[in-house]
Amino acid sequence: MEFINEEYIYSLLKDETLNDIQLQRETIEKAREAKGLTLRESAALLNITDKELLEELFHAAGEVKDKIYGNRLVLFAPLYITNVCVNNCLYCAFRRDNKELKRRTLTLEEIKEETEFLVKQGHKRILLVAGEHPKDSALEFVGKAIELMYGVHINGGNIRRINVNTAPLSLEGFKILKSFGIGTYQCFQETYHYETYVKMHPSGPKKDFAWRLYAMDRALQAGIDDVGIGALFGLTDYKFETLAMLMHAFNLDEKYGIGPHTISVPRLEPAQNAPISHNPPFAVDDLSFKKIVAVLRLAVPYTGIILSTRERPALRRELFKIGVSQISAGSRTAPGAYKESKESLKEYEMQQFQLGDHRSLDEVVRDCCELGFLPSFCTACYRSERTGDRFMEFAKSGTIHFMCSPNALSTFKEYIIDYASEETKRVALDFIKNEIEKLEGPTKTKALKMIERVDKGERDVYF
Repeated sequence: MEFINEEYIYSLLKDETLNDIQLQRETIEKAREAKGLTLRESAALLNITDKELLEELFHAAGEVKDKIYGNRLVLFAPLYITNVCVNNCLYCAFRRDNKELKRRTLTLEEIKEETEFLVKQGHKRILLVAGEHPKDSALEFVGKAIELMYGVHINGGNIRRINVNTAPLSLEGFKILKSFGIGTYQCFQETYHYETYVKMHPSGPKKDFAWRLYAMDRALQAGIDDVGIGALFGLTDYKFETLAMLMHAFNLDEKYGIGPHTISVPRLEPAQNAPISHNPPFAVDDLSFKKIVAVLRLAVPYTGIILSTRERPALRRELFKIGVSQISAGSRTAPGAYKESKESLKEYEMQQFQLGDHRSLDEVVRDCCELGFLPSFCTACYRSERTGDRFMEFAKSGTIHFMCSPNALSTFKEYIIDYASEETKRVALDFIKNEIEKLEGPTKTKALKMIERVDKGERDVYF
């Protein structure tokens, strides 16, 4: 269907020569160069079953992630502005036919309150999320929400970049969205398997497979040069889904010289009155999920791989080591849920899906440090115009870390001073000291100067 060549994907899935352990080992060695893989090579790695070779795969993916992005983990939180939706996706609690879901579209004042909550936690990056509805998620409303969110400043803290996950737009719509000053535009195909897509989206504008598939083309043509793709794993065979998503990434890179800035890998989780979500037709076990992340990291080493709080803390920790570079933390997936207490959230049944990680941002930050990962609140690339092909140039060459390391350290020091609990401060200050010692030459000098400025009270220090 379109540029997703199902026949070719199935031919790879049936190709028994790709089960050869020697071929798989040679492919892993090639992948260590961080130059990417072909679709056939990616299929060979997806076929690995040997336990020893799987460990080699995971280790190689971790090496490539470190080579491109270092030990940094970028942190963000989603902010849902409405759960009103005209689509009827069988896996989603927001589906139109879910009559038990309490519907809500936040007012601008409520959006401000939600943003203030996130700023007070220490967040600097938000993903705005909305169901699809011609009125409740109209562009004009989204624009007002973004302007308001950027306008929230509390004691030096503010949201510095807003990424957006909304329904696909026309070319003119994307031009308007770009004018709001967004970062990355996200839109997940959910499933690239056409027959499955039709079954899962029986009604609503989302049933148009091609309109959604070409959303990224229209966004790029409109000047939004950072786009994020994703698939909802569990709807069809994970090997097919991974290869199809890579086909999408390769297609964008070939046509525009800009592959996806991010790839998201959500797994199907239980959702209210969403029949498919409670019995996934192709449930993905943890080991296969780790394989998905590792193969994506090796096939498109330049991309940011996003992991949400759908997953349990223990599994998230494992995935950090094999390719994930961006994570949500302290997330809530219902409009207005941040200002509600944890105790009242049980009565607050407006969430899109069930979460696996309920920890606060502070707890996640501390855990990252203890695991040896640097929490980053950096948004410098967006505001220094290192986006699109400029970002890809740095990411594909592996030189992005010369800018990312000082920026990550300065934003993390800002978080430690302004937001961290005493327990987290003790862990984080030792961690940041060790991170600085790892740096060398001009990068270390730059980082020290930037951190000194933060220590003296300056905020939002980046280059």
